Amino acid sequence: MLKEHEIQIRVRYVEADPMGYLHHSNYFTYFEMGRTELFRASGGNYREIEEAGQFFVITKLECRFLAPARYDDELTLRTKISRATMAKLEHEYELRRGDTILTTAKSVLACVDSTGRVQRMPDSVVDAD
Repeated sequence: MLKEHEIQIRVRYVEADPMGYLHHSNYFTYFEMGRTELFRASGGNYREIEEAGQFFVITKLECRFLAPARYDDELTLRTKISRATMAKLEHEYELRRGDTILTTAKSVLACVDSTGRVQRMPDSVVDAD
């Protein structure tokens, strides 16, 4: 399982506020894109995990904004698994424009069943350690 992955993102017009800055809510969508693509690049498939009755929910998310992104900027998002246990999965994110770090963030995900009860992480995810 990969522990780190990068994707390229271009800020779309619809994601920017009237001043042309990337709206703060869209950063969290980018982080989800990063997690999904990291998992996919490792051969994982969220759809199959969900069909098996397991779901990942965010239990904690923190973000630090250092510099703004603007409409049409080409950005690089690095997503890294910082910790994987039987009960949770922790990620770190770094969003850059060139060499400039714009945002850093961290998230904690738990694996639950359809009723919200905590479940053991799938082996394919825990093997990330």
